[in-house]
Order: sequence, then structure tokens, then C-alpha cells
Amino acid sequence: MSFWAGKRVLVTGATGLVGSWLTRSLVDQEAHVVALVCEYDPQSELIRSGTLDRVVVVNGRLEDRALVERAVNEHEVDTIFHLGAQTLVGTARRAPVSTFESNIQGTWNVLEAGRTCQGLVRRVVVASSDKAYGEQPELPYVEDMPLAGRAPYDVSKSCTDLLSQSYHATYGLPVTIARCGNIYGGGDLNWSRIVPGTIRALLRGEQPVIRSDGSLIRDYLYVDDVVSAYLLLGETLGPDGVAGEAYNFSDESPMSVLEIYGAICEVMNSQVEPSVLGQAPGEIQNQHLSAAKATARLGWKPQFHFQEGLARTVDWYANLLEANP
Repeated sequence: MSFWAGKRVLVTGATGLVGSWLTRSLVDQEAHVVALVCEYDPQSELIRSGTLDRVVVVNGRLEDRALVERAVNEHEVDTIFHLGAQTLVGTARRAPVSTFESNIQGTWNVLEAGRTCQGLVRRVVVASSDKAYGEQPELPYVEDMPLAGRAPYDVSKSCTDLLSQSYHATYGLPVTIARCGNIYGGGDLNWSRIVPGTIRALLRGEQPVIRSDGSLIRDYLYVDDVVSAYLLLGETLGPDGVAGEAYNFSDESPMSVLEIYGAICEVMNSQVEPSVLGQAPGEIQNQHLSAAKATARLGWKPQFHFQEGLARTVDWYANLLEANP
């Protein structure tokens, strides 16, 4: 029997890229899932897959503390996966306050719900990011580096991380933190990102756009590997487990944006040159993570080579655009 069979799980950000696939995996393993949904997007994998019809839906925003606490208390939640956030660097730069409200206030609302219902809640997994580290003098990022975000989105993730650590240190809340780089896979509907934006443009016969100059270095991790990481953290949480700690997850093969673009073109058998705008204000030049701690302590390793994950991703978007031209 799966560890998750019979568990009562709240997933915030359930319609997002990771949230959709995580929710589906939990339901398939016979968990009772409560999904916090802010907006209904018919193209979300949660909805397209039919998973939405297999979960309890709570409609509302993370910024509503009473609603979050009610979702945890009334549904007797024992596990929280907190993935809900405003996830775009550019959006955060244009509208920092709404990003802070969603990402920082939303996080303390989730943690406070866990604290006030601590008799129920046994594990909280919080999605942080490589952005929480900010710009560091050395790479790759390792978990004991300071959290030094400066741009609005980066600061929101640094705060998410620090709040989670505070609630564990102060109240003993069984919380652990996942820090991933750029996550890709079918279901990412933020078309300004390099992977979904390029795939959609090529499928439509359009010229893809690269917002930066193409030299930015990043990690890219397939969504199924991220889901497995989150589930493993949840399964390991306990008195002698990973509570209070943060873990990096990466395939440890950083690539430039232009390298990513070339790999997508190779999978899609395309030779179209991109339009390179050279406009990515607020972006850190180079970021990538060491996953040595997750490998040593959790036994986690990515299962999908980049080319395999990319081929699966292209298939997902081809099916999406065929159904929604």
C-alpha cells in the first residue's frame, strides 16, 4: 500500500505546473486531496486530466487566512504541500506588492494554519526556489548559503524560506523546504518562459522569442522529478527526518537559454532562428544548484534525462494545441 493511501492532503497552487501533476499522483495513490484553487483555467493539466473531479476543491486565495485555516481544519488535513505562489520574475518586478501578498503573506497563512491545527497537521512541504539564494559569489548553490534575494520575486522566495524555518524553530512545526531551479514539463501555461513559449511558437509556425540575450545559465528539472522530490520529502518528514531543513533538487547539468533553445529545436526538428530581445531586467546571470545533500540523505536522483523530458513535454503541448488551436 502506498504511503499516501488514506492521507488527507491540502495542495495549494493545485492548478499550476507542479501542483497539477502532484495532485494527480496523490489521487492515484489513494490520498484524499483538498485542492486550493484561485482561478479556473481549462487548459490546466489538473482540469484536462480529469483530476479536478477526483478532489475536494476550495475556491479562494492564499491571502485569505481564515479560508486557509478553514480548509485545513474542516477537512482534517494531515499534510500540506504549499506550492501556491506568483511565479514570474517579470510580473513581480511590475507588481511587487501583489507578489509579496501572494508569496509571503500566503506562506505565513499556510504556516499559521499548520500551527493552529498542529494536532492535525503532521507534515508541511514548502516550495521555495533557487531564487531564494539571490546572487552568490560561488556556484553551485548549496543549502548552507545565506538567503539573499534582492529583486522582488527573489525576496519573496527568501521570505517564504525563512518563514518556514522560523515556524519550525519556534513552534516545532514539521515543515521542510524544497529548492528547485527552472521546472519544465507539460502543463506550464506561462508562455513567456523559454520552454513552453518556444514549443508553442514552433508548433504554430511562428518565430520564437528569447527575452534575454540567451546567455543566462540555469538548472532545468523535469516536472515528474520534482513531484517525486516533494513526495519523498513528505514521506521522510518525522521526528528523525527532514523537518526544519531545506533541500536542493537539480539534475546538476546547467545550460544557457540558447542551449535550451537548441535542444528544443533538435527534438522538434526545427532550424528556425529565434528573435533575441536582450531584455530581461532583474534576472540573475548565472544560477544552478548542487543536489548532493538530497542524494546523500534522501537517496533522491532525477529519473528523466533532459532529452526524454523534453520529448514528453513537446507531446503534451502538441496535444494541447491540437485540442485548442
